[in-house]
Amino acid sequence: MIFMKAIAINGSPHMEEGNTAMILNPFLEGLKEAGCDAEVFYTRKLKIGPCNGDMSCWFINPGVCAQKDDMQMLGPKLKGADIIIWASPVYYSGVTGPLKNVMDRQLPLHVLGNMGEKKQKIVLVSTCGDWDISMFDPLLMQMKALYSRPDASSSFAGALLRPMADGVKEMIKAGETGLVEGVFLAAREAGRQLARDGMISEELQQKVSRALMPRDAYYKAAQMMMDEMKKALEKK
Repeated sequence: MIFMKAIAINGSPHMEEGNTAMILNPFLEGLKEAGCDAEVFYTRKLKIGPCNGDMSCWFINPGVCAQKDDMQMLGPKLKGADIIIWASPVYYSGVTGPLKNVMDRQLPLHVLGNMGEKKQKIVLVSTCGDWDISMFDPLLMQMKALYSRPDASSSFAGALLRPMADGVKEMIKAGETGLVEGVFLAAREAGRQLARDGMISEELQQKVSRALMPRDAYYKAAQMMMDEMKKALEKK
């Protein structure tokens, strides 16, 4: 049995009802099945302000942030984790603002050395409404820049990326669960694999991201869905 600690920070404002949780949850189930202790935090429920950049955590009180908020609780959990999962929908080619605040506020944890005694594994879980997988490129570039350096205290173990996420929910509503189920099974297996091997294979990452319908068909369906959403909002 594998005994590791995983911390997932979900930056979606929709929390457990959002598209990101749709991929994150089976991934965490796989981790737990492999013996990991996995805990989820939602930024919407946390009170964590942005980094104020005063550098007091470096020069006045090394390793201690002057701000008193929920980062005092979350910081030690991040430092003690074997696996950190950053989960977010794509907002303006990046993670959501509240999640970025959490990432920025890790700075004091690095001042006194590595975040933990052993190299942590980092995973990105992200969703977007676009059909094109390239929508995730900016997020991947940031993660690899942060966690792929030889001197980094953490290593990037893989990304579970789900384009056309709104379409996945619509397919489920329509009873078209065959292809969709394969995505969730792949996410679950990715959790087991990460706990077992310390990485997520390219094959499993591609299964989570695979196209579920032709591009033109998706954009036509997406336009209809947006028209319905607009009508519903106009009635409020």
